[in-house]
Amino acid sequence: MKTLMLSVDEIETAARIIREGGLVAMPTETVYGLAADAYNGKAVANIFRAKGRPMDNPLIVHISELEQIYGLVREFPDKARRLADRFWPGPLTMILPKSDKIPDEVSAGLDTVAVRCPSDPNARKLISLSCPLAAPSANLSGSPSPTSAQHVLNDMDGRIDAIIDGGECDVGVESTVITLATDPPRLLRPGGITLEQLREAIGEVILDDAVLNPLKNGEKAASPGMKYKHYAPKAELTLLRGSEESFLRYVNSRKDGKTAVLCYDEEIDDLRLPFIPLGRAKDYHVQASRLFSALREADDKGFERVFAHCPGTEGVGLAVYNRMIRAAGFKIVEL
Repeated sequence: MKTLMLSVDEIETAARIIREGGLVAMPTETVYGLAADAYNGKAVANIFRAKGRPMDNPLIVHISELEQIYGLVREFPDKARRLADRFWPGPLTMILPKSDKIPDEVSAGLDTVAVRCPSDPNARKLISLSCPLAAPSANLSGSPSPTSAQHVLNDMDGRIDAIIDGGECDVGVESTVITLATDPPRLLRPGGITLEQLREAIGEVILDDAVLNPLKNGEKAASPGMKYKHYAPKAELTLLRGSEESFLRYVNSRKDGKTAVLCYDEEIDDLRLPFIPLGRAKDYHVQASRLFSALREADDKGFERVFAHCPGTEGVGLAVYNRMIRAAGFKIVEL
């Protein structure tokens, strides 16, 4: 298969590929998504094959306008409407009871479906010219999510039909996922819409245990991104929790030519080994936008080990921390 690289002026070509049952990587404000017709179970199954993704990991359906949700879900409660009114289009995914139109390939056999309306205009144009799209991140399963068309090409060349090059993604981590199929609602995956914002909009929202901890043995993933190890580079990633002084002392003692550090801007001048900056220590929005690119850069430069300073967990920091602990397989050293 030859993978076409399309410009944003060629979205009609991408829409035709989707309508014919093909796979297209599309830009969104979060990360690039690998899209197929959400109503076509055979096309959706090809997403799993292209990514090497386990079939028990549910997908998110992307819509271009609110009215499309009524064909996807059995009910649309008041809290869901309030969240849509406030955060759509944007990086928020809601899990609701699914309609009979949703194939099991999308929902991984669950009786719910995850839906979001992206804010990226090119993604919404592709949807409007084709149909609601099932779309996980457009990378090989388990590896860092792609935030540029080149990242997608590196992983998926020859595996999918086309890639729409829409430039760099703004948010940089996948959407926030909240389930409204429980009472009270639960935050299953943090993202650009924070827990604090959700609670302000609809009241009580519980932080699911799997945001900060591995799934229990036999527990089924209710949302994408809940697997034990996810977003991981080829290099061994270890998180370090402690003061800036203890962090610098630890990493500087491990200079061996094969090790790099994901660091904050404030730490650069005191580092004695290769580093990849993530932004300032409290600038979680910048850290989110840079994280996956930084992990891919470490692999591109051939590092075997990467150390990273644990971020805070307030606001968007919770999303950065969630991605880091999964990329590290929950390997954390307390300094």
